[in-house]
Amino acid sequence: MTTDAVIEALRNALLADPSNHAVRSHLAELLVGAGRDEEALEEAAKVLAAEPDNIGALRTAATAAAAAGQASRAAGYARLADALAPGDGGESHHGPGDFAMVVPDTAEELLEGWVESEALVEPEIGRLSQATITLSGVGGLADVKRRLELSFLAPMRNPELRVQFGKSLRGGLLLWGPPGCGKTFIARALAGELGANFYEVGLSDVLDMYVGNSERNLSSIFDAARRNRPCVLFFDEIDALGQKRSHLRHGGAALRGVVNQMLAELDGASSDNEGVFVLAASNHPWDVDSALLRPGRLDRTVLVLPPDLEAREAVLRLHLRGRPTESIDFRGLAKATDGLSGADLALACEQAAEAAMEASIESATVRPITQHQLAQAVRSIRPSIGEWLETAKNYAMYGNDSGAYDELAAYLKRRRR
Repeated sequence: MTTDAVIEALRNALLADPSNHAVRSHLAELLVGAGRDEEALEEAAKVLAAEPDNIGALRTAATAAAAAGQASRAAGYARLADALAPGDGGESHHGPGDFAMVVPDTAEELLEGWVESEALVEPEIGRLSQATITLSGVGGLADVKRRLELSFLAPMRNPELRVQFGKSLRGGLLLWGPPGCGKTFIARALAGELGANFYEVGLSDVLDMYVGNSERNLSSIFDAARRNRPCVLFFDEIDALGQKRSHLRHGGAALRGVVNQMLAELDGASSDNEGVFVLAASNHPWDVDSALLRPGRLDRTVLVLPPDLEAREAVLRLHLRGRPTESIDFRGLAKATDGLSGADLALACEQAAEAAMEASIESATVRPITQHQLAQAVRSIRPSIGEWLETAKNYAMYGNDSGAYDELAAYLKRRRR
């Protein structure tokens, strides 16, 4: 796969999820490698605006700034990275000629250097962990839980009934809906319900600029999931990874190979997928290749809408847990936040905490987060899913011949009332 093709795919992913800093950092690194230093610096700066202590982004920004002729800016990034991670071996901030190659004089010196150096470690792909939450820890979303119970959990818990009714465990589950509404959290809770490992994979974990490496990465990911079964294998941003092959341009041949590899792994043509439960999340299911949604693959879909009243109250309680607060009317706040996503609610809590911190600094004493500060924060936030709803409405109204978006159409109808 060409660098330009990977860069284009990462940019498309960021259009769907601008807050994915891991993908943006990876994009900045690729832009540096492609000699597009100004673009790399811009992307790295966006990451640092949200994560000022991101060492990788600091190193990338230093390299890009130096190559773009901004020496003082490069030095500033480099000093901050060195202060945050002294001795981490980061060299991206140095310019040509800053290093002198040390050549051993004897074989003994060469061997001594090898003994003292650390052995190479094969990099891990994705993040594998043990899920510590279950669906009982997910506030509200009763309809989503019921769908998950009927289509995914109940057949596993009742093997005898499953056999009698001919219910197959083949296939996977696609969680879709607006960004910031908890699809990843629900996937992790599902893993907890199953007592399974949770293996989370993102777009940057799979895509590689070299031809064939992306397919090999996918194969390695499925192999790792099979070695750690029972395992919930979760693919985030599946619309970017498994996008419709008819939409692929420029580096389309290579990206089509990624989709084909995904299909082969889901079918388990060469391996047994027993005990591997494949989940995926998408903000734009209409961009997912239809072959991925056929029976035996990601053939069950669950719409995850913005949190309902119970869920909003639970999210607010979660993000204020452990922080100093006065007596808070959580139910009243939840009623005032209809249409906000979970991410929007988290932002409101952060803004209220910042206001309380400012008051504490001015008074030289700890001031708790107040109801008024939270109400102000809620009023200042514009729902982040508005643009998504506008796009989704077109598919629900004009692209729903198969009935795939019936739930979405019903939700949009309720919102108009």
